[in-house]
Amino acid sequence: MYYMQGLQNFEAVAIWVVFGVAIVGLLYAIFLRNQILREDKGTEKMQEVWNAIKDGANAYLQKQIRSIVPLIVMLTFALFLSVYIVPPSPEALERFADKTPDQVRFIIGIARALAFVMGAGFSLTVGQIGMRMAIEGNVRVASASRRSFGDALRIAYRAGTITGMLTDGLGLLGGTIIFIILGIAAPDALLGFGFGGTLLALFMRVGGGIFTKAADVGADLVGKVEAGIPEDDPRNPAVIADLVGDNVGDCAGMAADIFESYEVTIVSGLILGLALWHTTGRLEWIIFPLMVRGIGVLSSIIGTYFVKAGKTGKSEDAMKAIFSGFLTSAVVSAVMFFIAGFLYMNNAAMNEWGGWWRMPAAVGVGVLLAIVIDRLTEYFTGTHAAPVNDIKKAADTGPATLILNGISVGFESSVWSVLVIAVTIVASIFIFGTIPGVDGTIRATFVLYGVAMTGIGMLTLTGNNVAMDSFGPIADNANGIGEMSWSGKTDKATKDAQQIMADLDAVGNTTKAITKGVAIGSAVIAAVSLFGSFLVDVSRAQASFGTPAAEQIQAIGIRVDVPQVFVGMLIGGALPWLFSSFAIQAVTRAASLIVLEVRRQFKLGVLEGKVKPDYKQAVSISTTAAQKELVSLALLGIVTPIVVGLTLQVEALGGFLAGIIVSGQLLAVFLNNSGGAWDNAKKLIEDEPKDPKNNLGKGSERHKAGVVGDTVGDPFKDTAGPALNPMIKVVNLVAVIIAPIVVQYSQPDLPLGAKIGVWVVALALMGVLAWAVIRSKAPAQSMTAGIETPKKSGKRK
Repeated sequence: MYYMQGLQNFEAVAIWVVFGVAIVGLLYAIFLRNQILREDKGTEKMQEVWNAIKDGANAYLQKQIRSIVPLIVMLTFALFLSVYIVPPSPEALERFADKTPDQVRFIIGIARALAFVMGAGFSLTVGQIGMRMAIEGNVRVASASRRSFGDALRIAYRAGTITGMLTDGLGLLGGTIIFIILGIAAPDALLGFGFGGTLLALFMRVGGGIFTKAADVGADLVGKVEAGIPEDDPRNPAVIADLVGDNVGDCAGMAADIFESYEVTIVSGLILGLALWHTTGRLEWIIFPLMVRGIGVLSSIIGTYFVKAGKTGKSEDAMKAIFSGFLTSAVVSAVMFFIAGFLYMNNAAMNEWGGWWRMPAAVGVGVLLAIVIDRLTEYFTGTHAAPVNDIKKAADTGPATLILNGISVGFESSVWSVLVIAVTIVASIFIFGTIPGVDGTIRATFVLYGVAMTGIGMLTLTGNNVAMDSFGPIADNANGIGEMSWSGKTDKATKDAQQIMADLDAVGNTTKAITKGVAIGSAVIAAVSLFGSFLVDVSRAQASFGTPAAEQIQAIGIRVDVPQVFVGMLIGGALPWLFSSFAIQAVTRAASLIVLEVRRQFKLGVLEGKVKPDYKQAVSISTTAAQKELVSLALLGIVTPIVVGLTLQVEALGGFLAGIIVSGQLLAVFLNNSGGAWDNAKKLIEDEPKDPKNNLGKGSERHKAGVVGDTVGDPFKDTAGPALNPMIKVVNLVAVIIAPIVVQYSQPDLPLGAKIGVWVVALALMGVLAWAVIRSKAPAQSMTAGIETPKKSGKRK
C-alpha cells in the first residue's frame, strides 16, 4: 500500500479501516450462525427429511468440485503465462522499480494466478458455506412456524444474512489485501481475482440451475399433473431432489453470482480509477471505492435489525419488513457516502476536477438503481400487482393463453429494465461528463468511471440482496419439510403452521425474482464498466506499440460501420441465445429422465404405500446431468472472445462485447421475470379454496394450466436467466485480460511465423468450441436402465 505515490496518512488509515470492516462482516456472519444453530430443529420426522436434503446437497457439491478442479488448474497456469506474452504494465514496473522486467513479469504472473485461485476459492466458500447455513436454517424455520410468523421470518432472513455477510466480507477482504500488497499494480492481479470468482459463479449457476430445475420439472409433471398429489408429497420420489436443488441453485449459485459481481465492479472501478490517477495525480479515484464498500458492509448489518414481522402476520407484512430493512440500509449508506466524500475529498485539488460531490452522487445513483429495479421486478413478478394477476386470469382459458400472457410480461419487463439502466448511464454522463475543461478521451474515461461507481453503489447493499435471495430457498425448503413431515395432520396448529410456510414461500418467490433482477442489472453495469476498462487497456497497449493517440481505440471508438466490427457485434448478440438454448436443453433432457424414474417408481406401488420411494435415484440423475454440462457451457464464455479477438482483431472484439451486453441483458430479464410471474400465478391459484368442480384451487384445470406455465418458466428463471449474468462477465473479463495480447499479435510488422502461430491457436480453439457444442447437444445416456427395483416393504406407516 505504501508504494502508492502521494498516499496520505488518512488514506493509509482508511484502507486499514476498510480491511477491519471486512473482518467485522465475517465476524457478524459467525455471530448469526451461532444464533441460528441455537434454534429448535423440530420433530424427529422433520430432521429425517432435513438430513436427506443435506446429504443430497453435500454429495452434489463434492461431485461438482471434482468436475471443475482440472479446468481451474489449467486456467491458473494460463493466467500465470499470460503476463509473459506482453510487456509488464507501467504501474507494475513502477511498483517494482528495483526489479528487472523479467522479474516483474514473474511477480505479476504469480500474483495474478494466486489471485485467480483466491477469487475462485472465495466464490466457492461463499456458495458452499452459504448453502450449508441455508440448510441449517430451513428446518429451524419449519419448526418456528409452529410458534409464530415473526419467529419464522426472523430465522429465515437472518440465516440468509449469513451468506450476505460472507459475500460482503470475503469480497472486500480479497480486494483490499491485493491492494495493500500490490498498490498501483493491483489491477493486474485483481483481473485474476475477478475472473476466478466469476468462473466459479458460472459453474455454480449452470450446474445448480440444471440440477434444481430438472428435479422440479420432473416432480411437478408426474406428481402434480399426472398423479394429482400435492407439491411436496413424501410419496413423490423426486421431492428430495427438488428441495436439494433449491439449495445448490438459489443459495450456492446466487451467492457466488453476486460475489463475482461485487468483485468485478471494484476491478473495473480500480482500473478506470488508475487511468484517472495518471491524468489527475489524485488517489481519491482509487481509495474512495474501497471506502464505499466498507460503508456498505456496516449498512447491511444495521438493516438486518429492521426486518420484523408486522401485526397481521401475512405475506404482505413479510415483504414490507424485508423491504424496510433494505431501504434502511440504503438510506444509511447514502448518508454515509456523502459524509465520507465531504470529509475526504472536499479540498482544492479535487475541486479542480469537478468537486467532492461527484463520486458520492454516482454511488448514490447506483443505490437508487438497486431500489428501482427492486420495485420494478416486484411489480412484474409479485402476487399483488396486475401482471401476475392477469396471468392467473388467463388460466381460465387454459395453459396456452397463460403462457402467452407470461411471455408478454417478460418482454415488457425487459424494456423497462433497459430504460432504467440507460437512465443510470445518462446520469453518469451528467455527473462526470460536465466537469469543466475535460473533454475527449479523458471525458469518456470519467463517464465510464462514473458508470463503475454506480455499479459499486448498486452492490453496496450486497448483504441485503443475498439475504433476500437466500430467504427464498430457505422458506421453500421449510415449506417442503413441513409438508412432508405433517402429511395427514389436520389440527388447527398444523394448518396455521402450513399457512405461515405458504405465505413465506410466496414472499420468497418474489424476493428471489427481485435479487435476480438486481443481479442482472449489476451484471450489465459491471459489463459496461469492464467495457470501459477494455478500451483503456487496449489504448495503453496500442500506445506501447507506437500507435498515435488519434488512432487509438479510445479516440476513434468502436465503429459499427467497419464490417468486422459489425460481425463481432452479431456474434456477441447471438452468444447468449446459444448459451440459453443449451442450458434449457440440458434441463429438458434431465427432466425427462426424472419423469421416467418417477413413473417407474409409481408403477411399483409407491403411491399406494406398497414400496417406499427411492429418493437417491432422482438426486443421482440430476447430479449427473448437471455435471455433464458444466465445462462445455463454461468454454463457450471463455473461448469465444479469444477466437473473435485473434481472428477479427481487437475492434471486432469490442463490437462483440457490445453485442453480448445488450442482447444478454434483454434476454436475462425476459427469462427471469416471465418465469417468476408464472410461478407466482400458479401459487395464487393454489391459494384459492379447493373446489375442482368449479375450477378453483388445487386439482382444478386452472391449476394444471398454472403448473404447466410454472414448469415452462422453471428453467427460464432458475437456469438460463441467472446463468447469463456470470457468462456475460466471464466474456468481458477474458476480453480485458487478452486485449493486450490481441493488440500485440495484430501489429502489421508481425513476423510470418507468429501470424501462422496465431491462426493455429485460433483454429485449435475453434475445435474446442465445436467440441463444447457437440457435447452440449449430445443426448443424455439413459440412467434408468439397470436401476435396482426397490423391495416391497408392506404398507407405509
